[in-house]
Amino acid sequence: MAIEMSRPGVDGLGDTVRVLAQWQHDGGLVQVHPGDVGWFWRFGAERTAEATRTWSRAGEVLAVGLLDGAELLRLAFAPEALQDEELAQQVVDDVSAHERSVLPEGKVYVEAPMGALVQDLLFKDGWESGEAWTPLRRDLGAPVPDPGVHVEVIGPEQAQEWAAVLRASFDGSTFTGERWHAMAAGAPFADARCLAARNEEGEAVAVVTVWSAGEGKLGLIEPMGVHRAHRGHGYGRAITVAAARALQELGSSSVVVCCPSSNVAAVATYRSAGLEQLPERRDLYRNAS
Repeated sequence: MAIEMSRPGVDGLGDTVRVLAQWQHDGGLVQVHPGDVGWFWRFGAERTAEATRTWSRAGEVLAVGLLDGAELLRLAFAPEALQDEELAQQVVDDVSAHERSVLPEGKVYVEAPMGALVQDLLFKDGWESGEAWTPLRRDLGAPVPDPGVHVEVIGPEQAQEWAAVLRASFDGSTFTGERWHAMAAGAPFADARCLAARNEEGEAVAVVTVWSAGEGKLGLIEPMGVHRAHRGHGYGRAITVAAARALQELGSSSVVVCCPSSNVAAVATYRSAGLEQLPERRDLYRNAS
């Protein structure tokens, strides 16, 4: 049977998220997590569906792509399909031909799992290694210590406050309370928690969202931020520890996060919270022709 690329549409997003959840396991870090789709959902269900691609054979989804911006495609494969030659070649053909409405002309990027055949085929097709990313992971089989600060689960009534801290954590962030509500309306948020850490004065100083993929599966941190006016007090470590505890309560086997290797401070923060730094990954890029 031939490989078919399609868009799930709004009605099919829930099924796509469930497929991604099945692929999360401790033996390897899958490039796209249900939480990545959930975090993108802040832009609404229609834009999320527009940014999602699936590759299937005989009705079985074998690969999922998420356009994280117009020029970057993040790819996940079913664990048993990482070396599927027909699938890998079809994905390469689809991402390389702009008329197939995956990636545009010009300089574009692909993130794919390490060890996937699609990486080898992209290299052969002239793609090159790009930015380095550092994944970090913590096993949740052992007890996670108390974070040492007051942490609360955020609901709709605190959405504006949570959003304000996130905006103050990232230069150029446009996150709003409305986007929080859009994110919370998405299918992946059923297995997610938004947390906020407060200082002794009761101010929200750090925030995080954690995404579970189900019992015994990898859980994801996306995003985590510390208000720029409250850095240097250990709040990043504390909210990360709280994130690990929340995922443990949700049944996750481990917590993972991935950040640019150039963000040395973020890597140090996650390590201070007990996450193990794993070997770097690199995305692939194709120069403008």
